[in-house]
Amino acid sequence: QVRLQEAGPGLVKPSQTLSLTCTVSGGSVTKPNTFWSWIRQAPGKGLEWMAAIGYDGARYFAPSLQSRTSISRDTSKNEFSLRLESVSSADTAVYYCFGRGYWGQGTRVTVSS
Repeated sequence: QVRLQEAGPGLVKPSQTLSLTCTVSGGSVTKPNTFWSWIRQAPGKGLEWMAAIGYDGARYFAPSLQSRTSISRDTSKNEFSLRLESVSSADTAVYYCFGRGYWGQGTRVTVSS
């Protein structure tokens, strides 16, 4: 069974960069035809897909976030990461990683000074 575990800072100040990492176990991030995503849910709102990285390293971004978002992976650690620049209170959310039909438990991030 594939398991995903997010790690994040919990609290980020406005204008700073948010960095999140998802560690995958039970399956490889390089498994052919797999895609690994970051998805968030702000308080009182629905799920928002942010970005994904494919098994081949290809990257995909939500148009609304593309200018502030980067996604990468470390195949030696079987993990993938998200960076979101210039955060504001609107980026306060629970951030989830997702892949092969499995979700991480989510990590709550609050943007506040």
